Amino acid sequence: MGDVAEEALMLRFWLRVSLAAWLLTGTSPAGQAAQAPAPPARPADDSAAILAPSWAPALQARLQAVEKRFSGRIGVYLHHLGRNESLSYHADEPWYLASGVKVPVAIAVLREVEQGRLALDTRVRLQESDFVDGAGQTNSYPAGTRLRVSFLLEQMIIHSDNTASDALIRTVGLDQVNSVATELLATNKLIVTSLSDVRRLTYAMFDPRAAGLSSQQLLALRRTPAGEARVRQLATILGVSAEDFLLPDLDSAFEAYYATEVNTAPLSDFGRMLATLSDGLALNPEGTAYLLNLMSRVKTGEQRIKARLPVASRFAHKTGTQHRRVCDLGIVATPVGRRQERVVIAACARGGTQAAGERALREIAAAVTASGLWTLPSPTGRVPR
Repeated sequence: MGDVAEEALMLRFWLRVSLAAWLLTGTSPAGQAAQAPAPPARPADDSAAILAPSWAPALQARLQAVEKRFSGRIGVYLHHLGRNESLSYHADEPWYLASGVKVPVAIAVLREVEQGRLALDTRVRLQESDFVDGAGQTNSYPAGTRLRVSFLLEQMIIHSDNTASDALIRTVGLDQVNSVATELLATNKLIVTSLSDVRRLTYAMFDPRAAGLSSQQLLALRRTPAGEARVRQLATILGVSAEDFLLPDLDSAFEAYYATEVNTAPLSDFGRMLATLSDGLALNPEGTAYLLNLMSRVKTGEQRIKARLPVASRFAHKTGTQHRRVCDLGIVATPVGRRQERVVIAACARGGTQAAGERALREIAAAVTASGLWTLPSPTGRVPR
C-alpha cells in the first residue's frame, strides 16, 4: 500500500474514532456538544412471528432484475403492517441515508414540543453557523432572523432544507437527536451529524484541517463547480497545494466519507423506526399526525417510489440525495375496499448517477406494486372486507 493510500486509511480511522468521541464526550467540528447513550436492550426476537409472505419469491426475482439493470447496488426493506409480512433485499447492510436522518431530527423536535420545552410557534434565531447549501427557503433569511419551529419543520421535511435542519438540531441538541435514533432503531449504528458537518467530514478526507471550515467557507465551496475546480478552491481556502491532498478527487473523498458510516444504518432498522412512527409509538397522537402530514407533502423525489405506487396511495416519506446515493423512505397507505393497507418501504440505491438511482427506485416501486403485496381489487372490483 502506498503512502497516500495509507494516510487515507488512517484518516478514515481517525474520523470514525473522532466521531465516536464527539458523540460520547466531546464536541463536533461545529462545536455542538453531543452524547449518545447505549442502545436499549432489544425485545425478545420476534422473527418467528413474521410470516413468510407468498409474494416474496417473485418480488425477490424482480428486485434482482432491477439491480442487474442498475450500475450499482440497491437495498429494499418492506413491511406490511396489517399482515406483519416483511421482505429484506440487502436491507441489513449499512446504507447511507442522506436526508433520511431528518426523520429522527423531526421526532426529537416534536418530543420537545410534547414535553412543553418548545412549541410549534416558538421562534428560533438563525445563526451564521446554521447556513448550509441546499433547497428550501431558510437561506433567504439573514442571520438573526427568528423563524417559527413549525416553519423550520416544514422546510426540513417538505423541501429537505439543510439550514432548517441544522437550526433545529442546534435547538434540541445533537445528543437528543442521537438518543432518539438509538431508541427507535434499537441500535447505536446510526450516528447522526449536522448537515454542515457532512460537508466538513467529506472535505476533511482531503485534509483534516477542513473539519474546521466555517459555514461561509462551505457555502463558497458549494458555489464553485463540482469537480477539479472545487478541489482547487478547497486548497486555496486551506492555504495548501491540491497536490498535497490525501485523495485526488471528490469521488474518492465521498467514498472515504461514506466508509466512516456516519448518517448510515441498515434499512431494516430504519424501516422499523418508520413502523413505530406509523403505529403511533414514537410520538403522541397529535405529533404523529403532524409529522405524517408533513411527510405526505414532501416535494422532493417525485420520480422515485411515489411515481409507481398503486393509484390513490398516500406516501408519507422522506427522500435522501447525495453523491451517488439516493434513498426514499416512508409509509404507503393504500385504500383497499373500505380499509387502508399500510406498508413501510425503505429503499436506497448507491453507485450510479442520480438519474439512474431514481430510475431504479421507480422500478422497485413498480415491482412492489406488481408483487401482490397489496390486496388489490380483482377485475370485478371486489376485494376482501
